[in-house]
Amino acid sequence: MPKSLLIISRQAPWSGPGAKEALDIVLAGGAFDLPIGLLFMDDGTFQLLPEQNAAVIEQKNLTANLQALSLFGVDDLYACNHSLTERGISPASLAVPDVQPLSAEEIRALFDRYDQVITL
Repeated sequence: MPKSLLIISRQAPWSGPGAKEALDIVLAGGAFDLPIGLLFMDDGTFQLLPEQNAAVIEQKNLTANLQALSLFGVDDLYACNHSLTERGISPASLAVPDVQPLSAEEIRALFDRYDQVITL
């Protein structure tokens, strides 16, 4: 049985390669039927906003990749509720509607559900 993997994405989509690398790992894991989840924390929650203009910073818009996650069997998407609140992001405004906002206590319990945790 394959080990489960939780990826924690903490970087904004425009702050460097970390956000794209996290998505690449999740998509690859999903393509190989690995039990995988994706948690957005801190500035990583900015990836969930629909109004990204990646052309301004000459990078690829990650919204299409996020919306394709379910096609790769990745349905376990989470966001830190505290991070969303700190950044003034409403869960109703997210570009990916299936993201579950979690409290700090729920995030701690989430870590226990996965065999491996990678933070980017």
